[in-house]
Amino acid sequence: MSTSIQDRAAAAAPPSTAPSGGADLSAIAGILGDPITDNVAPVAPRRGWRIPWRTLITLAVLGGGAAGAPWVLAHIGRGSNANPLAALPAHIVEHGDLTISVTEDGSMVSDENVDVVCGVAGGATIIWLIDDGSRVTEGTELVRLDSSKLSEDVSAQKIAFEKARAANIQAEKDFAAAKIAVEEYTEGIYKKELRKAESDVSAAKERLQSTRNQLEHGERMFRKGYITPQQLDAQKAAVERADLDLGTADISLDVLERFAKPKMITELTSKRDAMEAKRDSERASLELEKAKLDRLTSQLSKCTLKAPKDGLVIYANERNRQAETEIKNGAKVNEGTTIIRLPNLSRMRADVEVHEAKVDKIRTGMAARVKLQGREFDGTVTSVANRPQSNWMSTAKKYVVQVRIEGEPQEVRPGVTAEVEIIVADFKDVIAVPVAAVMEKRGEYLCAVRKGDSIERRVVKLGLGNDKLVNITEGLEDGDALILNPRKALGEDAVEETGPGDGKRGPKGPGGPPGAGGPGGTAGGMPGGAGRGPGAPGGPGAPGAPGGANAGGANAGGANAGGANAGGAGAGGAGAGGASVGVPAAGGPGTAAGGPGAPPAGAGKGERPAPGGAPKQP
Repeated sequence: MSTSIQDRAAAAAPPSTAPSGGADLSAIAGILGDPITDNVAPVAPRRGWRIPWRTLITLAVLGGGAAGAPWVLAHIGRGSNANPLAALPAHIVEHGDLTISVTEDGSMVSDENVDVVCGVAGGATIIWLIDDGSRVTEGTELVRLDSSKLSEDVSAQKIAFEKARAANIQAEKDFAAAKIAVEEYTEGIYKKELRKAESDVSAAKERLQSTRNQLEHGERMFRKGYITPQQLDAQKAAVERADLDLGTADISLDVLERFAKPKMITELTSKRDAMEAKRDSERASLELEKAKLDRLTSQLSKCTLKAPKDGLVIYANERNRQAETEIKNGAKVNEGTTIIRLPNLSRMRADVEVHEAKVDKIRTGMAARVKLQGREFDGTVTSVANRPQSNWMSTAKKYVVQVRIEGEPQEVRPGVTAEVEIIVADFKDVIAVPVAAVMEKRGEYLCAVRKGDSIERRVVKLGLGNDKLVNITEGLEDGDALILNPRKALGEDAVEETGPGDGKRGPKGPGGPPGAGGPGGTAGGMPGGAGRGPGAPGGPGAPGAPGGANAGGANAGGANAGGANAGGAGAGGAGAGGASVGVPAAGGPGTAAGGPGAPPAGAGKGERPAPGGAPKQP
């Protein structure tokens, strides 16, 4: 362009012969005060109503025309020679080391404990307890439990045991006698009876043979007439009796062998087996009573607990809803409940409760640093719980992570609070920036990089981070100056808007390079809140006027330049050009920018504003 934006604006503006406009503006300024002074130094709130600066600008333009608007804008921009970007805190990017860690408070416990537990069945009541924190040696009495009922039970069981022992002795004797009786019959009585029966048979045979011989002799004598018939008949009767006696003897022997012996053996063996069963029963009963006595005696001995080794006495108090589980005199403890712990002070660990949002980062074997009582120890993660710790007082889910201290720490008491830092990752020579320098919009991570007097919107990729720093894997280089408040630098709505040019969308942010009307642009970017800073005067605009995507909305649209400044004066292009150097936060929610400014590279084609009013809408 051969003619500058300032020259065209001067030619289009009417002669500065409107004293009424200047007078009106002077009156307004006299009533409301100096806006620069109001923005720099806070004042006490006035009573009554207040007029917003946008309304003031509009009134000034409508009331004073082209002659009044430059005065107001110059009046507002007076004293703002410093660039507001220089006041924003920044961080210089450089390579360095980054440690990713999880830090939580934990409690020191021994990694090897000797537990002294209640072994009394059904539980017992503590009637005496050694003081917590006492140092004891092996064999020292630690706890006495109530044993009165157990003592009575032991006495009663001793009586029952003795009765069972007597019955068992009797059963043993009876079984032995029955066993002897079986042997006595089979080896003695039966043989005796058998021999007698056999002897009776033999004797009966002899008598039968003798009587037969006598009968034969008598028959010869009877034929010779030496004996009478009666004598012969008597001899015949003697033979018959001897034959009957022999039969009886044979039957007796047969009965003995076939019936008497089996019967007697069955009776004796049955009695013997019965006595054996009774003996076994009484023996089992005796063993049962003895076991009861032994158990009760053992239970009675467990009412007195002694130290199994040298150590430090620690009461095994656990967090629980039930207050009666506290270890103290008079407390009721159940069987298996740990009463006292004797920790191994040479092997200590820290139990840390880690929130569920961080526990997935932790793995066994990770290095850790444990700080307690002004000392620091190296440690290693040995265990990560699979289930959250039960805590009825809070809904937060936390997992217990065990960190074992390397070496043998001295004079570390269990229960001491320790600060545990678990090293998740340790990066060397990487870019790490403060987390405050990164913002997220629509799934992208953005940084505001200061380039001279302008702000560059930079898309970055993130790696791991901690509570203070985050690793940037792509998008930044050494020496970049990051604004620590990117939302303020890039605007609260750091998104893409559509400019009034060709309709293409561009990143909303700092406008084009500063134009010739620098003071006006500085005023348009005053950090006094969104929409408060007025645009530049209509005359001194330069080729930086937004016509497209760069400054189409946030910097110089609507309230700053598009409507109030440029529209009324007929020099909207020049006003927009000056506002292009404003800090993005100062821009208001305008929807269109002035038209005649020369579009920067990549911007859309600007529309010239409608005569006598606001610029044309795209």
